[in-house]
Amino acid sequence: MRSLKEQIESLYANAKVVAVPGDIALRETSMKVVEEGVKAFQRIDVLVSNAGICPFADFLTMPPETWERTRQVNLDGSFYITQGDHRTAVANQMKNQVPQGGSIIGISSISALVGGEYQCHYTPTKAGILSLMQSCAVALGKYNIRANAVLPGTVETHINKEDLSNAAKREGMVKRTALGRLGAPDDIAGPVVFLASDLAKYVTGAQVLVDGGLFVNLQ
Repeated sequence: MRSLKEQIESLYANAKVVAVPGDIALRETSMKVVEEGVKAFQRIDVLVSNAGICPFADFLTMPPETWERTRQVNLDGSFYITQGDHRTAVANQMKNQVPQGGSIIGISSISALVGGEYQCHYTPTKAGILSLMQSCAVALGKYNIRANAVLPGTVETHINKEDLSNAAKREGMVKRTALGRLGAPDDIAGPVVFLASDLAKYVTGAQVLVDGGLFVNLQ
């Protein structure tokens, strides 16, 4: 976390960065993030809920701990940081601050829409994030709070580094993607910045598929 903070500060000289250590699967961590954020910036305008894990596992032999931990980090964490114990949650802060409102962006996945042989514990959490953002859009719109979901396709990160080290599997994923390449983290950043900005001030409850054309390339 310290190295990430230093990296951001090196890229943006005037950036004010506050790092809050903790386990996002715990409600207490979300409460601390909100408290420290408001203390440093007086308000919260944007939440990007992007913590996630995906330990690939066979469904029939998967230990219950794998399901529990994946759900806790991916789905519970997204719920807690948004609603938490309602008094100290992002949504409540956005409701009560002046001017009122904000943008909540949940990082879901193409896996919210399709299945995966070794992702039976993962895909339900990403579908849950999509559903959470849709319901938050309905529940929070009256407070000028927008909620949207971004659904990345296959993006090269530490989560799938080992899986994509298989040359045949990697080539297969590239061939299935209409743009002919795997995604990079920067490919996700643009749509997220758009949803966070006033350019998307009339966009809420949306699911933005950012997959290079993977989902539509079925034939």
